[in-house]
Amino acid sequence: MKADALYDAAKSCAEELPAAVLTHPFGLDWEVFKVEGKVFMLLTEATNEPIAIIKATPEDGRALREHYADITPGYHMNKRHWITLHAGTTLQESLVRELITESYLLVVEKMAKAKRPVNPVSFGRSPR
Repeated sequence: MKADALYDAAKSCAEELPAAVLTHPFGLDWEVFKVEGKVFMLLTEATNEPIAIIKATPEDGRALREHYADITPGYHMNKRHWITLHAGTTLQESLVRELITESYLLVVEKMAKAKRPVNPVSFGRSPR
């Protein structure tokens, strides 16, 4: 996935999520997406390449870093709970969108039920 495609796919996915808000708390070089005031994704080119920094469970983050050369520990974030997506040859748009949605849901599931914009158990899953 090329750099511009990664950035565009990540931003597009985040903008589609219910109650997601784009903020710039660290200046215009950082696009920070939040849900109910909680960060679920950061986009920046501060490393001289477009990157997306997202939440992941420690187990998933470890497995993803081992399997994909274009996934590294979270840049300037807790390395146990955040991962960084880089442009390269190992990531496809569908995986990027899935990982961003999962990051969003990890944040939502920690919220009080009354504040949740979606049900994290059923969001995005087809009824059975």
